[in-house]
Amino acid sequence: MNKPQLIEHLKQENFPENILDAFSKVKRENFISNQLKDRAYEDAPLSIGKAQTISQPYTIAVMLEMLDLKLGQKVLELGSGSGYVLALISEIVGKKGKIYGIEIIPELAEKSKENTKNYKNIKVYNKDGKQGLKEKAPFDKILISAACEIIPKKVLSQLKDKGLIVAPVGPRYNQNLVIIERKRGGFKIKRSKKGFIFVPFV
Repeated sequence: MNKPQLIEHLKQENFPENILDAFSKVKRENFISNQLKDRAYEDAPLSIGKAQTISQPYTIAVMLEMLDLKLGQKVLELGSGSGYVLALISEIVGKKGKIYGIEIIPELAEKSKENTKNYKNIKVYNKDGKQGLKEKAPFDKILISAACEIIPKKVLSQLKDKGLIVAPVGPRYNQNLVIIERKRGGFKIKRSKKGFIFVPFV
């Protein structure tokens, strides 16, 4: 599959225009190793080293749709890997948006800093995602790009009122993608989608 075919494939799944546009603008081949560049536009997860993967484009598109991103929003991604999703989010929220990525594996954090250096609104931190990013909170949207059995309370507390968090929740080989909304201090599951497998939240 090449890039136009991938975009067409995502179009057939009725993803919104702003998400298709982001996939068109961001070069996935820049976020994977040279050995895998000829597979960059397969609708499949690909290894980025250190037992981690860059997620399948379809899965990323589902998460981005669930996040319901708007121009100018402040977004946190936990488990940002090689930075591909950060770049897609940047295209959707625009230059006035602010995007923060947390990656616990030092080599991947360095790689993603390099990969996103041309995006002035992205900042990547090498730290433990379970702590969130208190110094930049609260966030309009939080994305967890790795499987967790429960969402850490510290992360939930960093969401704005009426903010959304999207995360794959469940055991190692079977997660549901859930949307949780914060409302007047409480948290409510808005929607859940079955049948996903992510690498574990490290």
